[in-house]
Amino acid sequence: MNNNLRGGLLMIAAMAGFAVEDMFLKTAAQLVPVGQILMIFGGAGMVCFAILAKSQGARLLSPDILSPPILIRAVFEVMGRLFYTLAIALTPLSSASAILQATPLVVVAGAALVFREKVGWRRWSAIMAGFVGVLIILRPGLAGFTPLSILAVLGTLGFAGRDLATRAAPKTLSNLTLGVYGFAMMVPTGAGLLMWTGGAVMPDGPASFALGAATLFGVAGYYALTAAMRVGEVSLVTPFRYSRLLFALILGVIVFAERPDAATLLGSAIIVGSGIYTLLRGRRARQAGDLENGDSDAKSTRQS
Repeated sequence: MNNNLRGGLLMIAAMAGFAVEDMFLKTAAQLVPVGQILMIFGGAGMVCFAILAKSQGARLLSPDILSPPILIRAVFEVMGRLFYTLAIALTPLSSASAILQATPLVVVAGAALVFREKVGWRRWSAIMAGFVGVLIILRPGLAGFTPLSILAVLGTLGFAGRDLATRAAPKTLSNLTLGVYGFAMMVPTGAGLLMWTGGAVMPDGPASFALGAATLFGVAGYYALTAAMRVGEVSLVTPFRYSRLLFALILGVIVFAERPDAATLLGSAIIVGSGIYTLLRGRRARQAGDLENGDSDAKSTRQS
């Protein structure tokens, strides 16, 4: 229980860090082009993770970084980072963060389709309910529909694809090493976007502060996330990911004067509820499978 409690608190701290990171990135996007933000943020994050990785003895250079799962992961990393950064820059922070909460649902669906993991009808129903929650936030075809909200959907798909590719990544690569290359991919991505949009500027004091703070909170959040997943049980710690939405809603209201409407709040509640149910149902299924395997082992032992 102590480990799970510590893991839950670390996960909450990680989600708070990511929410504050998003807030500072959104602030910086009002002063600096998004492509330039990706370059600076990616380069600074890469250096921070390289220092952390070396301090823990992790290898930064390995032939495995060119393996197919890592290359696929890099593509999805670029997709997730690019479109989600554009989403928080161009749309309300609260709605972008709410849509992002569907990532675990997409990961479960993808694991069933790609890795043939067993997902029962109850979890499929919860996944579909979560997607309905996303549609409620998007409101396609209605007066409140904002086409730019699709950016958050594309970012969610990118992050889900990255997480699925991470499952197939070589075990020789540590989480910190993956973090190094994940942030490194943002540099050429930002450069390409900046070449297309133009408008590069020399960051002034407020912009530099926002970018530095975003990097600091982003690295701290990632480190806390890694620690949380290693300390507590994954099935008990993971649901605390949804605390990120609460922090994002609070920051959106206080810092950016956002006023989430009833549809956004309803869709957010459906997504979070569906995600928590999916995680808890998956935990129960794993426990049942372990119990069944234990009974089979005991029966084999008695027979022998």
